[in-house]
Amino acid sequence: MSSSCDAAAERLAGKLGFSCHDAHPIVTFRNPFGLENGTMPFLELLIIGGAVFALVHAWRRWRRDGDPVNISLWFASLVYLAVIEPPLYFPGWFGLEKQVGMIFSHNVFSVQFMYDRLPLYIVAFYPALSQLAYEVVRALGVFARRGLLLGSLAVAFTCQVFYEIFDQLGPQLKWWAWNPGNEMINKPSLASVPMNSMFLFASVSFGAMTYLVGRLVGAKDGRGTLSGRRISLRTVAVGVLTPLAMSVAGVPSNAFRGGGHLGIQQAIIGAELALVWLVGLCLLADAWRARRTDPAPVPAASSLFARIYPALYLGVHIVFWLIALPAYFAATNGITEHGTPIGSLWYAVLCALAATGLIVAVLRATVSRRASEPVRS
Repeated sequence: MSSSCDAAAERLAGKLGFSCHDAHPIVTFRNPFGLENGTMPFLELLIIGGAVFALVHAWRRWRRDGDPVNISLWFASLVYLAVIEPPLYFPGWFGLEKQVGMIFSHNVFSVQFMYDRLPLYIVAFYPALSQLAYEVVRALGVFARRGLLLGSLAVAFTCQVFYEIFDQLGPQLKWWAWNPGNEMINKPSLASVPMNSMFLFASVSFGAMTYLVGRLVGAKDGRGTLSGRRISLRTVAVGVLTPLAMSVAGVPSNAFRGGGHLGIQQAIIGAELALVWLVGLCLLADAWRARRTDPAPVPAASSLFARIYPALYLGVHIVFWLIALPAYFAATNGITEHGTPIGSLWYAVLCALAATGLIVAVLRATVSRRASEPVRS
């Protein structure tokens, strides 16, 4: 058995309908209409298209508006991916079998890297979602009114609600599979989704990354605007430091890992998620109130991404959920007739409602600001 396809990886791949043996070490291409189910090519199109849209938007923000934060955040997301993902796919390569073990496995999509472990859409997911959350919060004026720290907390909340609509659905539609044998990492869980993932990956990572970019790239050095070389180096530093921030945030629950303390872990992570929601909803309410008095305009072109992509992302995922609901309601003991675990519908609905509130708030803010701009001849 090859080191890239151990027993745990082989079991997960079999559940998803493919074999991890003889996978190409670099890249594999597949027919997008021959995948496990019909939602997968549309998910790829949504996420990869969103990452490209985000890159174009970030480039314009840097070259036209002189703001390097977006472009730094986009590439820092890729550095973060390169640091965090390989140990999760191949824990044996990094000597992490006992500390981490096999956590999950992605299904095979149209384009796969690294022995079929890394789909292209996952590479695109990080920059697409980081830009989505940052631009929503920026368009609402949270950074301008409340500063970098609270703005980054708002990003953590925004990522939570958009990420979990996706995260609670993926296992049922075989986009990926969690390893049920890894109780050390994948427990406690909310339905089929590990709560550690919900907190650390869906909130802490993006909030920490945004804060670090704001501190290292958003500020000016003693000679004025940062040079391209300094932006590049600091962007790499952000991507490397973000997993360290996640490790620190994971200390409270990890202190009770093992030894029958699952209930304590669940309570700690539940409280941390509740705090993310409390802070996020307060900042959202503040943004709604401030719309009437906030004089700072958002240029129409700069707000285009915030007005279009979050709504498109939410709308497509609602369609995916509608497709999944018949099997969801027919599931027995949390398992569908196809043998896949279901996520938490109530939490996904809660996230969808919060995401809708954010989208409407952005539309109201950007439309009102555009209307207040003087007409130019």
